[in-house]
Amino acid sequence: MSKIVSVHSFRGGTGKSNVTANVAVAVARHGHRVGIVDTDIQSPGIHVLFGFDEGEVERSLNDYLWGRSPIEDTAYDVGSKLKTESGEAAVKDGAIYLVPSSLKAGEIAKVLREGYDVGLLNDGFHDLIDRLNLDYLFIDTHPGLNEETLLSITISDLLLIVVRPDRQDFQGTAVTVEVARKLDVPELFLVLNKVLTSYDFQAMRQDVEKLYQATVAGILPTTDSLMLLGSADIYSLRYPNEAWTREILSIADTVMGQASS
Repeated sequence: MSKIVSVHSFRGGTGKSNVTANVAVAVARHGHRVGIVDTDIQSPGIHVLFGFDEGEVERSLNDYLWGRSPIEDTAYDVGSKLKTESGEAAVKDGAIYLVPSSLKAGEIAKVLREGYDVGLLNDGFHDLIDRLNLDYLFIDTHPGLNEETLLSITISDLLLIVVRPDRQDFQGTAVTVEVARKLDVPELFLVLNKVLTSYDFQAMRQDVEKLYQATVAGILPTTDSLMLLGSADIYSLRYPNEAWTREILSIADTVMGQASS
């Protein structure tokens, strides 16, 4: 049975899209068929991690929402292009597809001006799962709480909330956790990102879990190599032995319901 995983943050700049892309790739490398939908239509960005630029995106989520294309025709096979550090195919048995949002200013302006049918988006998620035979669908949400985000949370089997060790993030995340519980999300996990290596990670994990009464699936440390990469690639493939990557693999195990090693 397919699993819908929403990745959300209350504020922008948490590294949510980076976490989504890397966890999705890790799950696909276990032999699963994985889809990612960028529903951050106002400020799309996850396509950059997979090496896409505006000229390569012929169809996008926007085309589906405006009735110009079936949802499956907006999905790009990105798994076949991914390489490991040694140059081998990263996804051999599984598959990974990306549905990007449009980078065109006119398309973004149209969404801001006219909105879109959120119910159609829900239909699109399920059609994509059926037509691409997906095991997992990752939804990269728009930060904050709006109609689209609430829909994504409502239909999710699992919600990952990405949060930085920042007072504003902590307060906003408390609201998101409360909303998710009222919407009866089956599984909810926190991911702490951009954590200084000087912090006591174990103490932070205990404090955050006590604060939100929710499990921390991973703590992602700050790293110079991640900053230098600048979202130009999938970090976990480029740097497979780093602590950041090990945490991503642990989060992927949580998503798949496996015990971390």
